[in-house]
Amino acid sequence: MRGTARRPPWLGPLLLLLLLLLAPPGREADEAPGDWPGARRLREQLRTAEALSRRYWARFSCVVWPQDCEDEDAEAAAPPRDWSLPPWARRSLDILTTWYCHFHDCCKDGRDCRISNNFTGLESDLRVRLHGQHLVSELVLRVVRDYLEMPKADKALALSFHGGSGTGKNFVAQLLAKNLYRDGLKSDCVQMFVTVFHFPNPKYVDMYKEWLLSLIRETQQSCNQTLFIFDEAEKLHPGLLELLGPHLERKASEGHRAETQRAIFLFLSNLGGNVITEVVLGLLKDGWSREEITMEHLGPRLQAEIMKSTDSGFGRSHVVKEIDFFIPFLPLEYHHVRLCARDAFLSQDLLYTEEDLDELANMMTYGPEQGHLFSSQGCKSVSQRTALPKVFVHH
Repeated sequence: MRGTARRPPWLGPLLLLLLLLLAPPGREADEAPGDWPGARRLREQLRTAEALSRRYWARFSCVVWPQDCEDEDAEAAAPPRDWSLPPWARRSLDILTTWYCHFHDCCKDGRDCRISNNFTGLESDLRVRLHGQHLVSELVLRVVRDYLEMPKADKALALSFHGGSGTGKNFVAQLLAKNLYRDGLKSDCVQMFVTVFHFPNPKYVDMYKEWLLSLIRETQQSCNQTLFIFDEAEKLHPGLLELLGPHLERKASEGHRAETQRAIFLFLSNLGGNVITEVVLGLLKDGWSREEITMEHLGPRLQAEIMKSTDSGFGRSHVVKEIDFFIPFLPLEYHHVRLCARDAFLSQDLLYTEEDLDELANMMTYGPEQGHLFSSQGCKSVSQRTALPKVFVHH
């Protein structure tokens, strides 16, 4: 797991020493017999520092380690009504905070700088960069924003993305990470697992369980808002699925820290892709437009298909009972593939023509046999195909 800045045990004494060094010059007091020069002034500064250092330390630590700011720290940091930090102390505290935050993640207002929750950016990305998925754009934005903005959360938000290959499931997971966290998928608060890569051998499931449980706990302890992504979730071992179940259940509130804890679990799966294609094809044949398709058309069929699946333990697991929304990704059509091709050219800073987009879209296979309406691979591999020599032209 990527490291998270924790409170070093040596920093308390260092803060006290620096406060003394940064203390303002004062008038030399009368010295007692036998004192070396300046001894009385030093004793007074030590007494002052001792009286105030606990409050300074509490304020400083709540700024740079908000996740460790306990109730007693907050109480210590709150000054009495007739008390305020003297100017020299405020300057000292600012110097220390600026120095420490130059090397570590912290915000002066107590926020976790790793968490951005840019819902405006998320809305724009889902609208502009995600093609052919009006249901996903509307539902993901609404449920994620509602969840993260609610005053108190008593359970994790569990979303299950379903659809054929290349329809955008992984892409939407990346957009969520990018807009909810400053460092996107690289954030300490985000963990992404690819089943066949992270949990390849059923013989080692006990080791996987211990590692996964430890990683989830560590991530949640270091971040008040976490995102866990499980790609190819239908291939997860039943033991791992059962381990995840309790993390999705509704929990009783345990005070302020429990109230502010947020966790989002995303499960990405190809399960249900065939039934989604079947329902969409039927609706289009009956005269419905793609944009008129609603969750009422797809939701019940999709959930029933997942729960009765015999090819995977995912549908029979405890996890499925805790899923808040099963979100269908519709099969993509020819003009959606062209849009993906255009985005791929632009992202690689390549010139293209309309003929290039058509040529690339025609390279993909389409089905079903009746109408060849939907791309069999969606937009998967489109970006690699833009590097073909014929169209590889730099600006």
